[in-house]
Amino acid sequence: MTAYDKLMAYQRETSALAQIAGRLGWDQETMMPRGAAQQRAEEMAAIESVLHARRSDPRVGDWLDSAEVGDPVQSAQLREIRRAFDRANKVPADLATRIARVTSEAQGVWAQARADENVAGFLPILTEVVALRREEGAALAQGGNVYDALVEDYEPETTGDQIAAIFDAMRPRLVDLRAAILDRPVPRGVEGRFDALKQMQLSQTLALAFGYDLGRGRIDKAVHPFSSGSGADVRITTRTNETDPFNCFYSTIHEVGHAAYEQGVDPAFALTPLGRGVSMGVHESQSRIYENQLGRSRAFTGWLFERMRETFGAFGIDDPDTFYAAVNRVQNGYIRTEADEVQYNLHIMLRFDLERALMAGDLQTTDLEAAWNDRFEDDFGYAVDRPSHGLLQDVHWSIGLFGYFPTYALGNVYAGCLHQALRRDVPELDAQLAQGDTSKATGWLRDHVQRHGGLYAPREVMAKASGMVPSEVPLLDYLEEKFGALYAL
Repeated sequence: MTAYDKLMAYQRETSALAQIAGRLGWDQETMMPRGAAQQRAEEMAAIESVLHARRSDPRVGDWLDSAEVGDPVQSAQLREIRRAFDRANKVPADLATRIARVTSEAQGVWAQARADENVAGFLPILTEVVALRREEGAALAQGGNVYDALVEDYEPETTGDQIAAIFDAMRPRLVDLRAAILDRPVPRGVEGRFDALKQMQLSQTLALAFGYDLGRGRIDKAVHPFSSGSGADVRITTRTNETDPFNCFYSTIHEVGHAAYEQGVDPAFALTPLGRGVSMGVHESQSRIYENQLGRSRAFTGWLFERMRETFGAFGIDDPDTFYAAVNRVQNGYIRTEADEVQYNLHIMLRFDLERALMAGDLQTTDLEAAWNDRFEDDFGYAVDRPSHGLLQDVHWSIGLFGYFPTYALGNVYAGCLHQALRRDVPELDAQLAQGDTSKATGWLRDHVQRHGGLYAPREVMAKASGMVPSEVPLLDYLEEKFGALYAL
């Protein structure tokens, strides 16, 4: 075996173990008995210890130095392995293990605190998570910017300042559009109660309509919807609310976007660094374009309207146009995952600024709730009414995902670029969506983005797919055109 062959055989075993760790995380959020939380934290710590040792093994460095590159795929594999090897060797093994243990425990603490509306019960372990991630970021940065080092885990080759520049360019047009819309009457919403089992049944219909392969996946329920896994085992979760079926349906479509990306990667890349999405920003581009530009389009909502009537009977809306307006209505609300397209990125900007301040040491966890509430009222014009609508609404910080939040907005930016190119290349798109047929759209995304996995850098795959340097302009143009028409602006 050549050095490259030895390296890839070793990497496949490491990737397989990482998939097992991911399955433990999936189980923790879906099926694990509550009393198992402490043991699960130890299990997660143990497997992270093994993974860290493998990723930082000196043999990996030797193989990397000796491997000969034969083609672009091999070059990309070595690039990604080198990046992971270098990062693993900067983080002490005991620190990686402690982070895995504490974040596993913190997830359960967060869920209980959210249910109890109890910020004080969450703050001690959040303080520990923040301290550990600051320590990790400092080890990775080696004198550089701590937050940038953490962002690198989710969006390689991107800095906090670059993200801030994009957000600064987006904010004025978003704020102006939001203000203009909120001066208009709010469209009527759905009425009545919607059986949770029927929601899950229609949710599966939607997942299949968007190309989710249930032969290699499954749909479960969780407090916070997510997607997990890659290759031949990609699972999603959703949630139900008996008065708001859109929460279930669009959470499902969103997570199917993530899952379709993982299921769409070239099978030849399975259990290698290229066998998964290249970044969370690119991942979010798939989930957001599935959910919004496709799933909330006038054409597709017309098809969904008929499925709603078949499933639930009368629900207060009698025609597809009114239903389209209900699906896309802009109104005051607290929850990021339920936010409309216009206001969603403003939620991300709030979190981005707060977590940058946390990682810089400019904001302490004891002051975080007040900082959140003040910023929310400044940005949205009304006060947070309870913790589960504020600081406690998202799982991300409890599990240490600092640097993750901005990728949601980057995903929206990327989705805007992809949507522009998709409309250009598939002129019959609306006619197909009106029949509930997403195959041309999802096929285009699979061919242009998903199949490449980690072969190209994030901005490179976006530029290749959309034919342009990623920019916020197509997204903002799309939002102003869509909502300008909806609200007669």
